[in-house]
Amino acid sequence: MQQKLTSSVNLLLIALVFIALVIVNNQALTSLRLDLTANQVYSLSDGSKQVLQEIDEPINLYFFFSDKASKNMTSLRNYANRVESLLKEYETFSKGKLKLQVLDPQAFSEQEDQADQFGLTAANIGAVGEAIYMGLAATNAVGEQHSIAFFDPQKEGFLEYEISKLIYQLSEPEPVNVTLVTDLAIKGGQNPMTGQAVAPWTFLTQLEQLYTVQQLGSDIKSLPDNTDVLVLVHPKKYSDELLFAIDQYALAGGKALVFVDPHNESDQLAMMAGASQGANSSNLHTLFSAWGVQFDSHNVLLDAMAGLDIRTQTGGVTRHFGFVGLTTEQLDAEDVLTANLEVINGASFGVFSQTEDTKTSWLPLIQSTQNSDLMDAANYAGIQDPDVLAKAYQSRDKAHVLSARLTGTANSAFTEIPEKIQQSEMLTSTNSLNVIVVGDTDLLADRFWVQQSNFFGQTIFTPFANNGDFINNAVENLGGSDALIGIRSRGVLTRSFSKVDELTVIAEQKFRDQEQILQQQLEETEQQLLQLQNQQIEGGALVITPEQQVAIDEFMQKKITIRKSLRDVRHQLDKDIESLGDRLKMLNIALAPLLLILLLMVIARLLRTKAPQTMVTKEVL
Repeated sequence: MQQKLTSSVNLLLIALVFIALVIVNNQALTSLRLDLTANQVYSLSDGSKQVLQEIDEPINLYFFFSDKASKNMTSLRNYANRVESLLKEYETFSKGKLKLQVLDPQAFSEQEDQADQFGLTAANIGAVGEAIYMGLAATNAVGEQHSIAFFDPQKEGFLEYEISKLIYQLSEPEPVNVTLVTDLAIKGGQNPMTGQAVAPWTFLTQLEQLYTVQQLGSDIKSLPDNTDVLVLVHPKKYSDELLFAIDQYALAGGKALVFVDPHNESDQLAMMAGASQGANSSNLHTLFSAWGVQFDSHNVLLDAMAGLDIRTQTGGVTRHFGFVGLTTEQLDAEDVLTANLEVINGASFGVFSQTEDTKTSWLPLIQSTQNSDLMDAANYAGIQDPDVLAKAYQSRDKAHVLSARLTGTANSAFTEIPEKIQQSEMLTSTNSLNVIVVGDTDLLADRFWVQQSNFFGQTIFTPFANNGDFINNAVENLGGSDALIGIRSRGVLTRSFSKVDELTVIAEQKFRDQEQILQQQLEETEQQLLQLQNQQIEGGALVITPEQQVAIDEFMQKKITIRKSLRDVRHQLDKDIESLGDRLKMLNIALAPLLLILLLMVIARLLRTKAPQTMVTKEVL
């Protein structure tokens, strides 16, 4: 009786301990996480955590996912679970500043109407063309809203960045002020060579649609106080006052986007002045040296692999090694600026290099191919024939950096305040430099990335390269907080099985030769069979001798045998992989539970062994 009572008490105590542990876990340990994934895909980066810490007012998140309509879409549902888990991580870390709602916008429901009002994309990928939603909408306390129309699984690496950017836009709703300093005629006007009216450059039009843009000339002595992003285009012979203003702006945490060029082919006034005088080259050597970067303003990049095909004066087509189209292989796939771009076109690029003993972090964004060369800018300017450039080209077998992101530690370019500036104090260094440098200004010109057409009296601009996207991405990225800029591509949840891939390669190497031999035999057999069937025709009918018929039957049988062997070989390619899959299933389904059961049995045995000893001790006492 006493043993039964003791057992009941023990069970009751175990139940109470279990309930207590559940309560403690739900109340006190909700913020604790253990992310065992290789790339920490379920954890927030320090940048995202900083964005959440800077939220002043509550933000509502609405995650719309068509759960019912996507019932049989396993991969899409897995990615939706990935998104939802990450959003819950945001909500947990925000400590009540974010409120997440997960909604299923079924057909003709209020949730579907709500998703449409937020402007989310309804992808017709469901059964019978049923719309599938998988987007995020967010609103802040003042009624502003932003959204991610659809979570593309192919952009999983930037999932965290997109969510953090949306939250930052709602927590910092003030518009981004862009100060653009240039002497180029980007606002349009009159072409000095033809006298015809010229429209504003398209990149400027796009920036003005998205941001508050103030364009200034190089004759200014200081920068506007409200500058969020500073864009310098083709800087030449800046005064010490302006250089000092830019220097102090960057050291104070300002963000800058700088376009320089060894040979600007879009500056008509400079072209008229003559290339020999260096009138159409630009540099920012004074500041670049302080930022730990060097720009070669004396040489132009030639790239045989990335050269663009242009039409010659005679109507033919030839490749111009100085006009280059840089594709995904030359663009950084992990930086948000370039990850989703396909091609950037430009002309007469200049190259960057990192200075020795610099503490500034250096991240190349755009590079040339290995098949590149450098040519003196003055010689390049005097050559009009692309074929002459091709003959002068000699591959250096080296990829050159054409654009880079500079971050971190940097010193001032000035040891003291210039005499003409009435200022008593100056910044001498920073740990938060944020500058993007680009070695070409021609990529801003319309002719390298956008085509104009007339549609019923209205000018339509159709981009054929991603130059405009690159500029918009750069300004948008720099216009955010330092925390947002620091968020780079994260790992993806879906990973390939390296062992399976290795077995696939081995299997293909093992059976590919045999498959090729059988394929060749099959082609020879079919050819011989075709020759036999194309015998001389008499009276409109095919005449085949008994010997030929026997040969045809033999060839047909051989053809069937060879095709069967081919099927066996191709089936053998998957055999090792299927075997590995069976072993993995055995480990996951049978072996792991078996080991757990054995462990529990060992624990139970130890407990039973200990219990009699305790009873014997009591009896002796």
